[in-house]
Formats: sequence, C-alpha cells, structure tokens
Amino acid sequence: MSGHDTILLVIDAQESFRQRDYWDESLASVYIDRQQALIDGAQAKGVPVIQIFHVDGSGPFSENSGFVRTLAPLRVTPNVVFKKRRHSALVGSGLDVWLTENGVRRIIVSGIRTEQCCETTTRHASDLGYQVDYVGEATLTFPMTDAAGRTWSAGEIRSRTELVLSGRFARIATVEQALAGHGEPLAA
Repeated sequence: MSGHDTILLVIDAQESFRQRDYWDESLASVYIDRQQALIDGAQAKGVPVIQIFHVDGSGPFSENSGFVRTLAPLRVTPNVVFKKRRHSALVGSGLDVWLTENGVRRIIVSGIRTEQCCETTTRHASDLGYQVDYVGEATLTFPMTDAAGRTWSAGEIRSRTELVLSGRFARIATVEQALAGHGEPLAA
C-alpha cells in the first residue's frame, strides 16, 4: 500500500440508488462534486481508495441487476473493491481483514447513505480502534418521514448524523480537512 496508514472508503456510491423512488438528482449533484473532489484528492496523495458496493439477492442491489456499478458520473479507480450485505462495510465483506493486513489506522468515510451505511461503518470502525474522518459533505441521503409523520430533510439528517458522531466516533471533516490529515485523537 506504499506506506499509507490512511484509506478512503467510498461506500455504496452505486447506480442502484437511482432506481429507488426517493432518488433526487438535485440532492445528488452537490454530493457527486464533493465525492469526486475527495476521490481525486486521495488519489493525488497516494491514499488508497477502497470502493464498497452493497449487494442484495434481488432488486436493484442484486449483482445481476446491472446497477451494482459506480454512480455516474463519478470516476474512481479503486485500489480494491469489497461487496457487503450489511450496513457496516466491516461486516462480512473481508474489509476488516484487509485493513489489518495493510496496517491501516485511519479511515476517511464517504458515500451513500449518510445515516445508514456511512454512519454505521463509522461507528463500527471507531469501536474497532480506527481514527475516523467522517466527510459529511461527501455523503448523500434523502428526506425521511418518522413515525410521528414529520419529514426530515436530507440536510437535517446530515446535521443529526454529524452531531452524534462528532468527537465520539469521528472527526467531522470537510474534503480539504480529511485530505490534510487527522487532527487530535478522539476523546473516549
């Protein structure tokens, strides 16, 4: 891995999501710009880019659907690709073993969806002892309606996710901060 102890995770940035009824291209455009800046910046610094795809047995996330491929127009040449069937990229994908074998200590998290696979992977990685930069601007989610009937905007969901992760599970970072390196160690 050319001596890097840091990797970039690009989680579930895949065409499968465009097949969902909640997909909103207007929300995706800002995400795609920031995700591409993070990918390009990591590659320029020699930081390995790890691409994660979510797969299911049927539907748009099934491997035979043709949608388990990089979300257009993102351009990524991953160092390695893992497929997962759970929310955490660290469960059952082989990523956990790969991280250990390659001496990774710091993980930069990005991808889709903010409050689901990105947040779950962040919490899991932190609990395993990794330093984590959570790049909220390089994550994407969509409005959700809670049990009481209130609709939460994508921005509110991102804010909530960053609030609960900040200082406990991750450093909330911009693309530029994540690429510059990690700050102070997290408090317990």
